[in-house]
Amino acid sequence: MEPFRLVVMISGFGSNLQAILDACADGRLPARVALVVSNRKEAYGLVRAQRAGVPTLYFPLKPYREQGLDRTVYDRDLAEQIRPFRPDLIVLAGWMHVLSPAFLDCFPGRVINLHPALPGMFPGTNAIRRAYEAYRRGEISYSGCMVHLVTPEVDAGPVLAQAIVPILPEDTLETFEARMHEAEHRLIVEGIRRALAGLAQEA
Repeated sequence: MEPFRLVVMISGFGSNLQAILDACADGRLPARVALVVSNRKEAYGLVRAQRAGVPTLYFPLKPYREQGLDRTVYDRDLAEQIRPFRPDLIVLAGWMHVLSPAFLDCFPGRVINLHPALPGMFPGTNAIRRAYEAYRRGEISYSGCMVHLVTPEVDAGPVLAQAIVPILPEDTLETFEARMHEAEHRLIVEGIRRALAGLAQEA
């Protein structure tokens, strides 16, 4: 059986991308990364992809904004750039851009996202910092991360996998963030595995 084709979309350092590449290489995922997309040219994740021999696509939003084009135009064009790679699954692994139905409708049920918070907690950006600050105010004692199907509503799609990460009394933001990233690296692989298992049942 041919490996499933993944397109991974990133905006930054790419440590979750590396976890995916490693899991594909050692057989934990029956897949290969067919393309890595970034909306930031300086994203180190592009370097990781190139070192692994994976094609990359830099596709910035800024030119669209400068032309006064609607966000949906960018999303539609982005989908057209990705479509030739025939992705079985698109994985948002630190992609800092909300995707509209103009993109999602091109790949129905095949876009998943890793978010560093539990369902219903801290949607949107800076979730780790917001969780830590809530802990310091005595409002929570733990946070976590989840992998979910992407819907137009931010960080609110059906959950494929989740993990709780306690916030310890001795934690600084940095130590808590490091443990969150460790949990993310494990969970993104599990979330992809479950998504692919669902696709295999549909086939």
